[in-house]
Amino acid sequence: MKLTVLSYFILLSSTQVMEEDKPCALISEAWSEHAYLKELSDLLKQHFHTISYREFLQNPALHAPKIQAIFMLAQSPAAEPSLLRSLPSLKVIANGGVGINHLDLLFIGSLGVKVTNTPGVVSDATADIGMGLLLASARKIHQHMNQGICTFGINEAHPLERAVGATYCENMDDLLRRSDFVMLAVNLTPETTGLIGQRELSLMKPTATLVNDALVKALQSGTIHAAALDVTHPEPLPRDHPLLGLPNVLITPHVGTDTYQTTRRMVEVMVENAWAAVNGLPIPNEMKPQ
Repeated sequence: MKLTVLSYFILLSSTQVMEEDKPCALISEAWSEHAYLKELSDLLKQHFHTISYREFLQNPALHAPKIQAIFMLAQSPAAEPSLLRSLPSLKVIANGGVGINHLDLLFIGSLGVKVTNTPGVVSDATADIGMGLLLASARKIHQHMNQGICTFGINEAHPLERAVGATYCENMDDLLRRSDFVMLAVNLTPETTGLIGQRELSLMKPTATLVNDALVKALQSGTIHAAALDVTHPEPLPRDHPLLGLPNVLITPHVGTDTYQTTRRMVEVMVENAWAAVNGLPIPNEMKPQ
């Protein structure tokens, strides 16, 4: 009987896997320290024998040959070249979330290691934090104010469905000129890096709010009215960063997807991806170099 990845995974879930038969996976300390991650770590342990990064560092010679998967949340454990080279049995890095700009796909692929992500899982939570930041920044929103949403992927389509009476703009410049609020909901790629610069900010209304990263000078000079951020660069911001001292900036610490429901589904997809990779099955969400 030919099994798909999902049917194989369901069949596996319905059987008891002996501890000695489980593949080993490297995880960060967050899985034992974070309140609900500690609970969700049971999803990993059903199918993998987990080794914390702290345990690994205490005896790398013992653990390194056995590790077949890395479960990465919030870029931890970091995929340092020295670490990856020390894991001869590594088959997959299962990344939690959509963005993989912190992973060198070419280098990782050269080691014969797969990379996976969890597309679609964070869409609702991303929309929630975007709309929440917009409302919190504005406080009082006039009924005729316009919200511009710049998006290039299906992961970010949900805010469009929540905004009433949306009008399509043919290009970015038109959107910037017309909008009272501009929400950037894009993955970090070479094409989107530096998407908003001095020229783009100068096109915006002086009363406009940018819901994402913005130039300090534009905020200080009144080129735009305010910025509301859940993601910054660098992250976290240094304590003396100018953005932290501006009264027209609202910053949350990259918690847009930090809900129990979102994280649980993320972990489920990570496990499914990793299990497929270590067993030589088709990988549902494999990311390959462009």
